[in-house]
Amino acid sequence: MATAELRKFAVGVCALVCAAGCATDDRPVGVAAVGTQEGAIHSWSTYHWARTSNPFSVITQDSVTSAWDAYFATTVSDWSVSAVLDLVAAAGVDTSTARKQCTAVVGKIRVCNASYGKNGWLGLAQVWITDGHITKGTAKMNDTYFALAKYNTPAWKNHVMCQEVGHAIGLGHTSEDGSSQLTCMDYATDPTGSQHPNLHDYDQLGLIYGHLDTSTTVAAAAATSAASADEENRGQLIGKHGRTEHWMRPLPGGGELHSFVVLAD
Repeated sequence: MATAELRKFAVGVCALVCAAGCATDDRPVGVAAVGTQEGAIHSWSTYHWARTSNPFSVITQDSVTSAWDAYFATTVSDWSVSAVLDLVAAAGVDTSTARKQCTAVVGKIRVCNASYGKNGWLGLAQVWITDGHITKGTAKMNDTYFALAKYNTPAWKNHVMCQEVGHAIGLGHTSEDGSSQLTCMDYATDPTGSQHPNLHDYDQLGLIYGHLDTSTTVAAAAATSAASADEENRGQLIGKHGRTEHWMRPLPGGGELHSFVVLAD
């Protein structure tokens, strides 16, 4: 059994056992910390991908260079441990221009890296919402800062990519004060122990996707890119904690664009 499958099986077993009253320090193989669904509280809103069954799959496009391929593969594998969803890696256009634009694709998550300039952010996730449902998302890694010695480490790259993709499936931060919660969804000052999801994250996904919808916003493989004008206009800052920011901009037709920023020093 592959590692991701083994961890997914272990998460499911642990959840069943805990429902019967297990101690919360029983943890599955490869999961850094634990939590129960009752304690999972870090969705960033009620927003989620609409789907008609669980588990469901979200195509996650690889528009990163070879220097980031291993981190992309780790992120896809880590989030696919969830019992309710799988991220399915798919090749994306990875030319310099395509990565710089990182145009969102309806029904998919697109992951890109490029030198986006000294704009203050290390990582940026953008999530489009229509009628309360996620319709597409992007996760960008800014090589302008990742080229610096401080950030050019496996720990920082795993942490930021894992977190930005986590936002695109509905998760918020577990902490925003610089403390480590042993999950990529914290904002630890030192990301060494915060490079992957933990059981608390998987529990939260179980809560977010604990119901079914009557329609789906998840794309079939043939879905094409759909440009959104003025993606750099993030709208209004609605939350700032330490080096993280949450912006929201209303879109024509009643939708919303949410932007999650990890700031560089």
